[in-house]
Amino acid sequence: MRRFLKYFSKGEWILWISSLVLIVAFFCIFDRSNYLSLIASLIGATSLIFNAKGNPLGQVLIIIFAILYGIISWTCAYYGEMITYLGMSLPMAVIALISWLRNPHNGNKAEVSVNRLNFKEVLFMLGLSAIVTVGFYFILKHFNTANLIPSTLSITTSFIAAYLTFRRSPFYAFAYALNDLVLIVLWVMATIDNISYISVIACFVIFLVNDLYGFFNWLKMEKRQKNS
Repeated sequence: MRRFLKYFSKGEWILWISSLVLIVAFFCIFDRSNYLSLIASLIGATSLIFNAKGNPLGQVLIIIFAILYGIISWTCAYYGEMITYLGMSLPMAVIALISWLRNPHNGNKAEVSVNRLNFKEVLFMLGLSAIVTVGFYFILKHFNTANLIPSTLSITTSFIAAYLTFRRSPFYAFAYALNDLVLIVLWVMATIDNISYISVIACFVIFLVNDLYGFFNWLKMEKRQKNS
């Protein structure tokens, strides 16, 4: 227990606990019924703090979150989100977990070795993202997905974020931050019909803050690992 308490810095403890408290508070004020969303949000927020530390446990929690969020998206007819998380984010999280476990920094299984993509791989990633985006656009259109354009954009940002996570790039968290912004827009639209979804908006605002912290912390990790 003492070792676990020292694992996170004071700032990280404040970020994690405040995130959980805010999620529960918004749930109690605006929802008080969709407990699946509450559980998913708490797991998601917890996964982000572990991901920010480069800990593979974060990917395990992301797998659980992807399953729960896919179910929630299905209930709102956000088929794009459902397909994205169950058909892409979930398997990519599994692949990322394997990659992180295979690439510990100096044998430390609680911290992945940070990687940088070269220019050719960035071009490959962007090209692949374009193909995925176009393909999913027509799939989502076929299923009459609500808010088609933002849902398609969510797939683009999710794919890039998932790819960068698998490749252990610090920019994975920045890509997820962009995805959070898209999701905030999506759930704002859903809130127009159901005010209880404001708790989901709060969740992704909290995710945005955590992802931005993860991005800057990975940059610090990268610098520290190079120096060591």
